[in-house]
Amino acid sequence: MTATSHSLRRALCGLGLAAVLSAATALGSAPAVATPLEPTLDSLAEFIQAGLHPAADGRTPTVIADSGSSSGSASLSRATDALREGPAMSAYLPALVHGLVNPDDSPAGANRWGCEPSAAHPRPVVLLHGTWLNAYDTFAYLSPRLAEAGYCVFTFNFGKSGLLEGGGIAPILPGRNGVGSMVDSSAQIATFVDRVLAATGAEKVDIVGHSQGGTVANHFLKFNGGQAKVDKLVTFGATHHGTSLMGLATLGRMINNIGIDILGFYRPMVGVANIEQAVGSEFYATLNANGDTVPGVSYTSVATRYDEVTNPYDWAFLTAGPNATVDNITLQDGCEQDISDHLTMMYSPRVASITLRALDPAHAPALVCTFNPWFFGGGGSL
Repeated sequence: MTATSHSLRRALCGLGLAAVLSAATALGSAPAVATPLEPTLDSLAEFIQAGLHPAADGRTPTVIADSGSSSGSASLSRATDALREGPAMSAYLPALVHGLVNPDDSPAGANRWGCEPSAAHPRPVVLLHGTWLNAYDTFAYLSPRLAEAGYCVFTFNFGKSGLLEGGGIAPILPGRNGVGSMVDSSAQIATFVDRVLAATGAEKVDIVGHSQGGTVANHFLKFNGGQAKVDKLVTFGATHHGTSLMGLATLGRMINNIGIDILGFYRPMVGVANIEQAVGSEFYATLNANGDTVPGVSYTSVATRYDEVTNPYDWAFLTAGPNATVDNITLQDGCEQDISDHLTMMYSPRVASITLRALDPAHAPALVCTFNPWFFGGGGSL
């Protein structure tokens, strides 16, 4: 079963990669590859450029090989509140549908701004979604469980950017956030955390981040004053060190960094945040220049072996620096039947129990171990 699942996942990811290449070929009528390309960004740029034809007015589009730095990726990004409280969900797919129809809903139990932290749980919990996601469809399962456990829970939608603003094609669909520059998203998190602290009177918050949410949280800790405002950072499938796209590190980075300059108009296809999350980007060179952690913060980093997005999956782990603690957890250790992937892990009962234990190790219940299906299901069932 495991081998079959791996084959299916690789096939689907291969189809996605093929679709990107096909789109590039369709846009530029690129020639077939007779021999393997050199594993460099310039090589792929030259390959695509060779197949581009002049426009009606005689001008020829040019391929731009972007470095992945925030300064080189023009992006306008903003954040918005998640307003109406939506229903609790036990599986990702119905949550995704609800999030498309109601892109500004908050997950159940979150954003109750009159919530007063208790003595048992004095720190509010801030939830941060990932790329091409929103607050609702990421946390519709976890948020109500944290609220039921007595936590004040808050979340919002960050990194909102349209196609014409550098956000890529994903924002054509409603509620596809986390596409703008991660530096901008980090600043948006800083503003939101200050609002939460002011509303609750708390001295610090704890943060739970999924995918890019963990990465921008780490940036907030290091560069936007978060170190003094955060006690615990719990991340799931976080792109702390980038992604190699199923081991195709060089090719994946090249594809993510290619934009087509249609008569002077620069349009990145996948959005700035995806370019920044490819392994080797300047964003990571800056983020991790002085180590993975900051002093005084407790980190829990969780990864799943079945992650199609953050891969190799152990790149989601962190190395503890001075005066910081790190607990790196592989989701399947001690629970092989949990085959959650990058998205459905946020609908895993085991993930919920790991979160509760990370936030309050002394009083959290024992870890749960149930079957949680890859791609289709969540909440421990199909």
